[in-house]
Amino acid sequence: MNPLLNRRQFLSNTGQGLGGIALASLLGREGALAKEDPIRPKIDPTKPFAPRDGHFPAKAKKVLVIFCSGACSQLDTFDYKPELIKRHGQPMPGAEGLKTFQGDQGNLTKSPWKFKPRGQSGKMVSELVPQLGELADEMCFIHSLTGKTNTHGPGENFMSTGYTLDGFPSMGAWVTWALGSANDELPAYVAIPDPRGTPQSSINNWGPGFLPAAFQGTDFNASKPLRNLTRPAGVSAKSDLATRSFLQRLNERHLEKFPGDTELAARISSYQLAARMQLSVPEVTDLSTEKASTLKAYGADDATNPIKAGFAKNCILARRLLEKGVRFVQLFNGAYQTGGEGVSNWDGHKVLHQQYAKHGPVLDQPAAALLRDLKQRGLLKDTLVVWCTEFGRMPTFQKGASGRDHNPEGFTAWLAGAGVKRGHTYGATDAFGWKAEKDVATVYDFHATILHLLGLNHKRLTYYHNGFERRLTDVHGHVIEDILA
Repeated sequence: MNPLLNRRQFLSNTGQGLGGIALASLLGREGALAKEDPIRPKIDPTKPFAPRDGHFPAKAKKVLVIFCSGACSQLDTFDYKPELIKRHGQPMPGAEGLKTFQGDQGNLTKSPWKFKPRGQSGKMVSELVPQLGELADEMCFIHSLTGKTNTHGPGENFMSTGYTLDGFPSMGAWVTWALGSANDELPAYVAIPDPRGTPQSSINNWGPGFLPAAFQGTDFNASKPLRNLTRPAGVSAKSDLATRSFLQRLNERHLEKFPGDTELAARISSYQLAARMQLSVPEVTDLSTEKASTLKAYGADDATNPIKAGFAKNCILARRLLEKGVRFVQLFNGAYQTGGEGVSNWDGHKVLHQQYAKHGPVLDQPAAALLRDLKQRGLLKDTLVVWCTEFGRMPTFQKGASGRDHNPEGFTAWLAGAGVKRGHTYGATDAFGWKAEKDVATVYDFHATILHLLGLNHKRLTYYHNGFERRLTDVHGHVIEDILA
């Protein structure tokens, strides 16, 4: 009998281990070990949103995230698969007996929409999103993203926060905690829900988690103004101003008694911002000052499609916020609604063709107009645009249905604007679009790259919480260097 570990081996391994610990300790004291200590942002509690420098020079100053809630199919938009077309109606090789989120899978199914080459890059993009396709030369596609869950709520959490569980800070919260904002009249971080409602994971997508509450996203859209902002009926403007001025004097006197109380200073600062927002938010959400040609370009005047017009107005609002210097804008396309399939989001399980045919135009013209408008106004020079969804969809149709099931094994996102290559494609899924197989990237890598473009080292942007140095990318993530301009 040969034991796995005899007495001599045990003593030898123990001695080597102790020696290694002693050497590491000695090297640490001598400063010879490479280490990446946290870099805490220096925040003035009286001005928590004042602009701050990152860890190194940034390519991007602001971020716009266009989040397609419901898991937009990569195979019907941006990930062209000739083999899927060729083998339409056949079983998928290597997937015999495959069961995914909603059960058994049927045969391979090509997209109902044709793909064609776009721009000088020749990027193949679906006719479902023709206007976005015209802008393919502005985009940097990542076709090899992988996730950790095939469920919508945890998937949204993972894309927005880096964790599948609730209670962790969102991307926007991390960014505004680190960098503040260039506008002290508006929130540093604004989340714009779809006109029909919130995504499935709701406020987790823009929550602060364990970061200070000041850095959570403020959610409002073009059709639903910020709650509790307007002056109560029966209170005159003069009386309202006098009351706020009196309250400010009381707060300042109170702060003088407790000069070291940073939480009190932060609360007073939040009250002051709320007062300023009574003027700034109505101004930025008032689209009546936009030219008729702008409303038409976005589709905001489309009386035949009120859902599209509502999203178009949200896109204009996003541009206006970025123009004002808001650091992080998160724009949602699609909402969670109970009661089965419809056109509320991209969750195309049962009738993908019927659902996407209605929902595709809601995204396409407004989002394309937004990207064009940002470029025309020179905002793409310092704004990073991120298009993403929580995971992808299967190249097969589900058995007994005419739609695609959830697929976190390989899906698409794209970036545009400051710091990324134009007309570039990174990574690839297999021949059918099922699994990422070339230059496989994780959501952690995606987040690390976004932070890098903002001048932030994802390994050093940490917050001490419950005994851990927490970060957006957990203990994972690498910058995707190949996509950087």
